[in-house]
Amino acid sequence: MYYLILTLLILDALLLATVVLLQAGQGGGLASLGGGTTDTVLGSRQSVTLLTRMSWWCGGAFLVLSLLLSLMSSGTRAATSDLQQRLRSTGAPPASTTSPLPITPAPNGPPAGAATTPGTAPAGTAPASGTPPAPAPQPKPAQ
Repeated sequence: MYYLILTLLILDALLLATVVLLQAGQGGGLASLGGGTTDTVLGSRQSVTLLTRMSWWCGGAFLVLSLLLSLMSSGTRAATSDLQQRLRSTGAPPASTTSPLPITPAPNGPPAGAATTPGTAPAGTAPASGTPPAPAPQPKPAQ
């Protein structure tokens, strides 16, 4: 049933493309190139009406057939890779998709982007001269 609808969809797409190309547009389409063959067979007003109606019907059929195919294919299972099929056939448990990252110790020193003023050591480190760091200035009380 799936392949029948797929074949109908392909035939409808070819017919729709042909009908759309035969229509005369703003500057004239393929219908105006052949010496007016559609005009001589059906008359000038009827050919436009017939081609317009055919394009609407073919477009509607294309949408319906596409919807049917999408509904029919949504019930199928997603394709699996060869590796997944081999794992299922051997009975091996599937590997987890996430692996734990190794824990590394934090580097000693200031964090990246920490700004220090010249002559002062970063926070948490002792100055090289052996003197204790100066206390942080206290804010003045508001009056």
